[in-house]
Amino acid sequence: MTVQDATQIVLRDMTPADIHAVADLCFEQQWPHREEDLKMLLSIGTGLVAEIDGKVAGSIMSWRFGASFASLGVIIVAVAHQGHGLGRQMASAMIKRLDGYTVMLNATDEGRVLYGRLGFVELGTVCQHNGLAPVQPLVQLRPGERVRPMGAADAEVLDRLYTSATGMDRKLVLDALIAEGSTVVLCHEHKQTGFAVIRRFGKGWAIGPVVAPDVTGAKALIAHWLGTQTGSFCRIDVPVMNGPQKAGLGAWLEEVGLPEADCVTPMALGPAPVPGDDVVLFGLAAQALG
Repeated sequence: MTVQDATQIVLRDMTPADIHAVADLCFEQQWPHREEDLKMLLSIGTGLVAEIDGKVAGSIMSWRFGASFASLGVIIVAVAHQGHGLGRQMASAMIKRLDGYTVMLNATDEGRVLYGRLGFVELGTVCQHNGLAPVQPLVQLRPGERVRPMGAADAEVLDRLYTSATGMDRKLVLDALIAEGSTVVLCHEHKQTGFAVIRRFGKGWAIGPVVAPDVTGAKALIAHWLGTQTGSFCRIDVPVMNGPQKAGLGAWLEEVGLPEADCVTPMALGPAPVPGDDVVLFGLAAQALG
């Protein structure tokens, strides 16, 4: 599908052949995404690019989670074309494609005003923590708890935990992340109670999603992965919408050597998902994916 407006801006479907150009847009914005990261994101979603004079000047991607929820990400306008409504045009076109879905995104300070005008409502805050992983002391587990590698029999249970923690169908995302990275499982008396994935991203490693029953479990999972990456650049994006359960995680990350680098604002157009009460999402899969 191709749509052309009066200013000769062409919006068309993003294809794998556009990944190099989108990576260039990321580089211009000082975003860390590698071409491999963008290929993975496009493989589980869809995208649009905006062309001006035959050159890619903007991008946007979307992902659907079941029949009710979707998210937007990798929303970029080339510096030379900012301030002329191109971001709004791309977002409006993608939202139209997602009619009937609650649409979510994580907005930068610059984007909050635009998305507010489109009807999005702020939900909380997500803080990015990153740095070189120092030597990690192990987090003391409670009696009966352990962290172990994921096995083939865990997949269905982890899918249920992730769905509960987010209030959305996350199977497609989780399958892609597990295939891309490595996963450990938090168990209590042989029952799976949480998990964390680590994968290559940007200039180092991204830890997420992190799903656990409480802060102690989340710390144990995160500490495991940090302990395997001593001296490597690691990143984790922590949602802080539900203060009591997540209290202390940001401060702990600062203490162990991952300072807060930036924060974004989760926003939703439509009813927000309602997570379950058995587990909590302590680390996002990615800011784009939520």
